[in-house]
Amino acid sequence: MNNFKTIAIFQYPAEYAVLKLLFEQEEIRYFFQNETMISVFPFYSNAIGGIRLQVHIDDIESAEEIIKNLDHPSNLKIV
Repeated sequence: MNNFKTIAIFQYPAEYAVLKLLFEQEEIRYFFQNETMISVFPFYSNAIGGIRLQVHIDDIESAEEIIKNLDHPSNLKIV
């Protein structure tokens, strides 16, 4: 795990559902540390420091770009 770095922390799995899909499409190497523990005991999230997104050091730039694009408002309009 020396080749992985934390680039984001989430409280609950629902917060990163879309992000997982985008990372898999781009073949970014990642894993969510503490994901299973918080799935079983959701109220432990703050106590154990949340769910940490660990990304391989070679994929960090691509992963951060995807996260940045998610933060911007979409061009989609509700009609």
